[in-house]
Amino acid sequence: MSSTTTVPPTGAAPVFYDDGSHHPEQGTLLGFWLYLMSDCLVFAILFATYGVLGRNYAAGPSGADLFELPVVAVNTGFLLLSSITYGFAMIAMLGRKKTGVLVWLAITGLLGAGFLTLEINEFAHLIAEGAGPWRSAFLSSFFTLVGTHGLHVTFGIVWLITLMVQVGKLGLTRENKRRLVCLSMFWHFLDVVWIGVFTFVYLMGSMR
Repeated sequence: MSSTTTVPPTGAAPVFYDDGSHHPEQGTLLGFWLYLMSDCLVFAILFATYGVLGRNYAAGPSGADLFELPVVAVNTGFLLLSSITYGFAMIAMLGRKKTGVLVWLAITGLLGAGFLTLEINEFAHLIAEGAGPWRSAFLSSFFTLVGTHGLHVTFGIVWLITLMVQVGKLGLTRENKRRLVCLSMFWHFLDVVWIGVFTFVYLMGSMR
């Protein structure tokens, strides 16, 4: 630790000057990895809950009766493609191409918005048919798992827009690059979770 101490007048409290050189250089990334691990636990609990309750239909509709796989496949394509476009944004960042970063981030945000639009339409359609989260344990666990993922995508889009504003005003500073890396990890994490949702919830749920 690099710090100095000045000798204060008699009776005064000592004053310390810390230049911060002892702080780890990758502290932000380490903290963000810890956050992602905690989020993994959250989704693991939601998947486990769905695994236990996913067959309790209470004489109501099952996934095979409700899920429209072609629409879900298009939605999955939107999210997976957004992961690729965010990768292009990171490549542009490494090349110090500010305009390229902003363009690819905008495309990523539009794909994420398309994903959310289809998901909200799906929820609205199910509720209109009387298959809301209150109908059965299956639907309660389904809405909770898929809705939690959708909330994460929403927060990711808000974060993305905020970063676009910061990059537009300040450029590709060291701080903005670090934030872009953190959002990249978060966005790809959401893609991995959605692959699990698509396989475990929609594909397996559509089997009679």
